[in-house]
Amino acid sequence: MRAAPHVLLLLFLAACAPRLQPAGDTVASPRLTDDATGWQAGDGRALPLRAWLPPQPKAVVLALHGFNDYSNAFTEAAEWWAARGIAIYAPDQRGFGNAPYRGLWPGEDRLAEDLAELSALLRQRHPGLPLYWLGESMGGAVVLHALERVAARPDGAILVAPAVWGRESMPLLYRVALWTTSYTIPWKTFTGRGLKVQASDNIEMLRRLSRDPLFIKATRVDAIHGLVNLMDAAAAARPEKLPVLLMYGLRDEIIPRPPVERFVERLKSRPDIDMRILVYRNGWHMLLRDLQAETVWRDTAAWIADPAAVLPSGEERRALPLFRPGDGQAGAGE
Repeated sequence: MRAAPHVLLLLFLAACAPRLQPAGDTVASPRLTDDATGWQAGDGRALPLRAWLPPQPKAVVLALHGFNDYSNAFTEAAEWWAARGIAIYAPDQRGFGNAPYRGLWPGEDRLAEDLAELSALLRQRHPGLPLYWLGESMGGAVVLHALERVAARPDGAILVAPAVWGRESMPLLYRVALWTTSYTIPWKTFTGRGLKVQASDNIEMLRRLSRDPLFIKATRVDAIHGLVNLMDAAAAARPEKLPVLLMYGLRDEIIPRPPVERFVERLKSRPDIDMRILVYRNGWHMLLRDLQAETVWRDTAAWIADPAAVLPSGEERRALPLFRPGDGQAGAGE
């Protein structure tokens, strides 16, 4: 009888566990639609895809958006890159945009598998062209997790303000609050109002997002739980040797500086890592849509053309610490 309350508590927590969206219910061969407006994953799930294609592409970029966002995140950048011979493909990742089960977390492993499957399809569609994985924020975490989990490899990885803020870097209060809410009210949604953080200096773009019905504004607790699990995996990732371009803004109020620097320090300690780092003094979290976004687009295009080239912005950091006293504003949580 004394054990009864504990048993009841365990049953309650199990009933309130974070929910994952269901996978597809068939085994299928991944394939692209003829017009590249969608694709079918290996579990049979049909998912949205957007493409910006130059007449004769010189390189291909598979771009993954951030948390609560969707493929629209790359519209302006993709148009600019496509005009310079770079083909861009951007899916709505599961649970986001026009993908099924919007708002429900799909699982970090499934996101990595989707990246690998779609990457293989693009290799088939563009044989002989270099293929790069670009991940913005959560998308960067998916790229890092995929580099650890799947066999597929790009010719290079571009990490734009990557979400590497795992639990080891979070204050204890954050970790306790996340665990408690994830296992008591996982269905509860929060909007983030009142946090007093700003994602970009492009205010008109932020206003458009606030009116965009496909941009998620009220987030389930269990989706946040899944995102943090993904960030744990990304922060611990140790990708094998391949060219990596990491970009971060000194005014980023979403991903704090300390976990970014810890992540870089871990990779820099390995002699086989070929990583270049750009720290934009006037950059915010949404580097590809900030007011100075074209600076970031130019650096990305230059690096794709030649990963050893001098990058036009002059914002490269070659040594630790990446962040020096007096550099911009402190990031959120610092």
